[in-house]
Amino acid sequence: MKKHVEIAFKEYGVKEIVGQNDNLEILKYFDEIGFNGSKLKDETAWCSAFVNWVLKTSDAPYTGKLNARSWLKIGMETNRPQMGDVVIFWRGSKKSWKGHVGFFINAIGNEIFVLGGNQNNQVKISSYPKDRLLGYRVIV
Repeated sequence: MKKHVEIAFKEYGVKEIVGQNDNLEILKYFDEIGFNGSKLKDETAWCSAFVNWVLKTSDAPYTGKLNARSWLKIGMETNRPQMGDVVIFWRGSKKSWKGHVGFFINAIGNEIFVLGGNQNNQVKISSYPKDRLLGYRVIV
């Protein structure tokens, strides 16, 4: 298994804290990629912060940006994703700036299974419809 996938799985189950308190583990993702986590809340969109933190921690290239679509400009595009490749989805509409990013686990039928942060407010595996896919990226 790729180093970054092992690191991501070790974070499995990290989740936001409901209310005024924040999960310091989530704020750490922001801090360690160059954003001041103490000025943010764990409710801040953090899928890209998680992917950045995982790849930085594993000494792999990362975007350093909190925008999920920033991942469309790093690594190499692929149409045959392997476990651990980055997956980018659109959110809201295909033309909006909004998106979601995580690590490819598998694709079954019309669903893509992704390990990522901020999936139902936690690090977990979730499925997303293939028709929301913007791209797969191999990060080397």
